[in-house]
Amino acid sequence: MRKPHIIGPQIPAGEVGAGKTVAARAALDQLEPSRHQIIYIPDPTIDIRGIHSAIVTALGATPSFFSGTLAAQAASLLAGELDERSRLPVIIIDEAHSLSNDDLEALRMLGNVSMDTESHFALLLIGQPTLRRRLKLAVMAALSQRIGTRFTNGPMSLEDTTDYLKGHLGFAGRADPLFSEDAIAVIHQASRGYPRMVNNIALAALMATQAAKGAIVDQSAAQSAVTEFSE
Repeated sequence: MRKPHIIGPQIPAGEVGAGKTVAARAALDQLEPSRHQIIYIPDPTIDIRGIHSAIVTALGATPSFFSGTLAAQAASLLAGELDERSRLPVIIIDEAHSLSNDDLEALRMLGNVSMDTESHFALLLIGQPTLRRRLKLAVMAALSQRIGTRFTNGPMSLEDTTDYLKGHLGFAGRADPLFSEDAIAVIHQASRGYPRMVNNIALAALMATQAAKGAIVDQSAAQSAVTEFSE
């Protein structure tokens, strides 16, 4: 059987509000359901037993009561999903910087169910930059050496912020400009180009413009919104 190519841990990292989860979901939407089993875990604070239970449940089984057998059950089901059903399990753990070193090691061990050189699942650890720094520690060497891809969601450029706002306005049915160039520059600078903050400031600027009965969000409205968030 030819195995899919997306194997091994991947580490998307970025600051708060950088759009890591949105980017991951957009990428996962491109995967074929017939070849991939998505297992999304939004809250890693459920600890490793909770993660193992979520994996077992997603693969259609009842989690074992005993922690010792639960890990083996999760590993066996992951291997079976690929080897028997030809579907690659893709485990996505959001806010992965909250995982303890022991939890990260336990995730690595999920792939050690046989002497195969390849893992039986893909693992995406989505987290803040502290996750990447922790993986450089000597104690994390075994996991770090298995990571196939590491990338960072950086801030948007001014041009990206402009296109981002235009895109959202287009989705809302607005074809003509609603933000002046000066307003966009203020929003971009204050948000540092991070999408979540762009959203928050832009919305506040829209509300300020509406209160002033303006036709377009200008520099004054944008600055008013920035001041509101800086107080």
